[in-house]
Amino acid sequence: MEMSKQRNLPVAIIGGGPVGLAAAAHLVQKGESFILFEAGKSVGSNILEWGHVKMFSPWQYNIDKASRELLEKSGWLSPNDTTLPTGQELVEDYLYPLSRLNELKAHIKLNANVVGIARKGLDKLKGLKRDEVPFEVYVDIDGDTKIFDAKAIIDSSGTWKNPNPSLSNGIWTNAERSLKNQIYYGIPEVKNIRERYKNKNVMVIGSGHSAINALLELAKLKEQYPNTVIYWAMRKQNVKEAYGGQENDSLEARGELGIRIQKLVDSEQIKVIPSFYINNLQKENGKITVKGYQRTKETLIHDIDELVVSTGFRPDVSFLNEIRVNLDPAVESVEALAPLIDPNLHSCGTVRPHGEKELRQPEKNFYIVGMKSYGRAPTFLLATGYEQVRSIVAYLTGDLKGAEEVHLELPETGVCRTNIVSDCCSTETTIIQLESESCCTPKITPFNIEIIKKDSTCCS
Repeated sequence: MEMSKQRNLPVAIIGGGPVGLAAAAHLVQKGESFILFEAGKSVGSNILEWGHVKMFSPWQYNIDKASRELLEKSGWLSPNDTTLPTGQELVEDYLYPLSRLNELKAHIKLNANVVGIARKGLDKLKGLKRDEVPFEVYVDIDGDTKIFDAKAIIDSSGTWKNPNPSLSNGIWTNAERSLKNQIYYGIPEVKNIRERYKNKNVMVIGSGHSAINALLELAKLKEQYPNTVIYWAMRKQNVKEAYGGQENDSLEARGELGIRIQKLVDSEQIKVIPSFYINNLQKENGKITVKGYQRTKETLIHDIDELVVSTGFRPDVSFLNEIRVNLDPAVESVEALAPLIDPNLHSCGTVRPHGEKELRQPEKNFYIVGMKSYGRAPTFLLATGYEQVRSIVAYLTGDLKGAEEVHLELPETGVCRTNIVSDCCSTETTIIQLESESCCTPKITPFNIEIIKKDSTCCS
């Protein structure tokens, strides 16, 4: 295809979440054509799966500038900048109105699942004049696979549909899959499915914000049904590490999560199992036995009725097999971002602004943005994604100066750790507020944990 004809093709956006729609809004402002593919039945479909959860960032951080400008021209009234939306409110009060604007609506395809991307007529191996041919996007729509040509790709498909398993080594097992009816991945809306959890032994796995939200939901249930037993399993050596910046967090609601969960732990409403590395699940008499080791001691936790696995997510790159991409081998993020977001090196959650240059891939005019650009790292904020696509759209439309500018300020988390070492008996360098605990000094032993044997290789 001639370059002039390729220039007339649209930019393809994968994913109809906040960042994908922001990319569309910026393209509209630049007078650039686009087509957006959303696998769900509505924009923001992934967010609606955690729609009951209140976000810890207020509206001022959740609305993209270009999107706001388009909406306000239509008469839309912005929510109060200082209030905290739920996921559902984010979709209903912002994403729905944005997607229905005339400038966007006709270019959005719903129930459109992207299953493959390639250069037209070329597989990954072919390099000759590769940059001169358009992309082909293979999309499953209404039971049929259709092909769309595009001059550039912005992959904002996120990670929500790809949760990590319960096992600490990240391996999916048939045993875990067979227990799918007793495992919830993410943050359950407990009040609507209370029969599932009331007066049961429930284990929440993970130490991030999703796990804390799930624990707080279960604690409310426990107030009504006191026989509900809540376990909190985590790989962190000290539960204090999960509390975050608390009063020092610039986002008050994010800090409040740590304050609230600490009160529940201190009052023994939640049984904490720190330094717990899970290596298998087993079904016994209709209940789950969780197997692993805690501070080098092989450990079994019996009689669990339900698991809530909040261990993060991983990107789906299966449909990028014929695209040349650079991803960090550990974080699975865009390679240039890894040193900034790798939780083994840096856990502040406040990442310096970055744009097209850092997100550039070996495949010209192909970009991974939003949550997916962070791979398995857990620190992403919407404002970061908005700045990513602003910079990329500027570059694609010839505004090289605009692409290099920085238009982003992020709130501080109040906590920063560096030089983290995961070895059991090593200590970690702690900059603010966190304390390190030896693997040899367990504090809590829940009543139904069976200690089988001690491994002397670490704590001799």
